[in-house]
Amino acid sequence: MERFFAVKARGSTAKREIIGGITTFFAMAYIIFVNPNTLCANVGTAGEPFFPAMPEELWGPVLVATCVSAAIGCFLTGLLANVPFAQAPGMGLNAFFTYTVCLGMGYTWQEGLAIVLLSGLLFLIIAVSPLRKKLIHSIPDFLKHAISAGIGLFIAFIGLLNVGLISIGGAVPALQLSMLVDGQRVWNTQGLLTLIGLLLTAILMAFRVKGAVVIGIVVTTLLGLPMGVTQLPETVTMEHVTLAPVLFQMDLGGVLVKGFLPLLTAVISFAIVDCFDTLGALVGLSSNAGLEDQDGRGDRALIADAMATCCGACIGTSTVTTFAESSTGIAEGARTGLSSMVVGVLFLLSVFLAPVAGIIPAAATAPALIIVGVLTMRSAVSIPWDDMECAVPAFLTIAVMPFAYSISDGIAFGFISFSLIKLVRGKGREVPLLTYGISLLFILKYVLGNLG
Repeated sequence: MERFFAVKARGSTAKREIIGGITTFFAMAYIIFVNPNTLCANVGTAGEPFFPAMPEELWGPVLVATCVSAAIGCFLTGLLANVPFAQAPGMGLNAFFTYTVCLGMGYTWQEGLAIVLLSGLLFLIIAVSPLRKKLIHSIPDFLKHAISAGIGLFIAFIGLLNVGLISIGGAVPALQLSMLVDGQRVWNTQGLLTLIGLLLTAILMAFRVKGAVVIGIVVTTLLGLPMGVTQLPETVTMEHVTLAPVLFQMDLGGVLVKGFLPLLTAVISFAIVDCFDTLGALVGLSSNAGLEDQDGRGDRALIADAMATCCGACIGTSTVTTFAESSTGIAEGARTGLSSMVVGVLFLLSVFLAPVAGIIPAAATAPALIIVGVLTMRSAVSIPWDDMECAVPAFLTIAVMPFAYSISDGIAFGFISFSLIKLVRGKGREVPLLTYGISLLFILKYVLGNLG
C-alpha cells in the first residue's frame, strides 16, 4: 500500500487517510438522496408530478446508480491519479440533464443518458489531447466564475420551486407559504418544513459540524413525520436495490433523429460545464492539499473524471464530476488516493440505504440544494464588476440560468455577449478563436431553432 499510494512520502498516515475519506464522504453524502430527487419526478405541493426527467418509479435504481457511479469515480481517481479527490454525480449537471436537456430540449431520459455518454467521450478526448490547454485558456476566468455562480443560483431556485415556496407563472403570489385548496387556505407544509431544514442546516454549518448537510436531511425527514410530509412505507424490501431498469439504457439512435445541431449544443454544453467544474475543483483542491502537479496527477485526475462520466451514463445517471467537498477530507490530513478509495467503499455500502431512502421527501433535500447554491455563489466575488466588458457577460450568465430555466442559455449569453462586446470595442484579437467558435454555435442554435 505504501509503495502504491506513497502515504508516508506525502507526510500522511493510513489513519489520516481513512479519517479524511470518512469526512469527505459525509460532506458529500447528500448527493445520494438529492441526485435521484433531481433526476426523477418530484412532487409539487398539489401532488402533481413536477418537471419529471425520469419516471418516479426509477428513484430507487437511480439512487443505486448514484452510489455505484460515485464509487467508480472515486476508485478511478485514487488508482489513476493518487489524489484525495472524490467524485459523484454533480449538482448543476444533474439539473442541466433534467431541466434543460429533458424538459427544455425535449429529449427522453434515455436520450439524455446518450448525450451524457457523448459528452464524457468528448471530455476524455479533451483530457488526453493538447486541446485541453487551449480550451482552458479560451474562456476567461471571470466567465468560469460566473458559470459556477449561475449554476448555484439555478440549483437554489430549483430547490425553492420543488416545494412550492415560489411559483413561476399564473396569477399566484411569488412566495407561497399557504395556498387555496378547495376554496380553503391551508399551510404549505412542504415549504415550511424546507425553511426549518434550511435554518437547521445553516446553523450546523455555522458551527462547522461535520456532515451538516446529511444531518440536516435526516432531521428534516424526521420532523416531516408529525407534519404529514414524510410518509413511511408499508413494507421495506430490497426490490428497488437494482440497476436493471437504468443500466445501459442510452438511446444513441434517438438523439440523432431530433437534429444534429441541438445534439452538438447539448454535448458541448455538458462537456464545458463538466470540464471547468472539474478544473476549478482540481486547482482549488490541489492548492489546499499542497500537491504541485509535477508528475501529471492533474491530467490523470481529468481523465479519471471523464471516464467516470462515461461509466455513469452507462450505469444510469447524469455526469459524474470531482466534488469540492473533498476539501473537508484534505483538511483532516488526507493527501493520497487512499482517501478516495475509502470514499468509494462507503458509497458502495450506501447502496443498502435504497430500501429506506425513498421516504426522504423533497422538503428534506431542498435545503441541501439551497445550501449548494450558497456555497457556489462565492465564485461571484472573483468577477471584476467594475469592468463592464466582464461585468455584463458575467451578469447575463448568472441571471439567465434561473430566469430562462436553462444552464446552457446562461452559458450561451455569456459567450455571445463577451465576444460581441470585445469585437465592437476593437479588442477582437483578445478573444480566442475557440471562444468565437462556441459563440457562433450557440447563435446558430437560436437562429435555426426559431425558423420553424
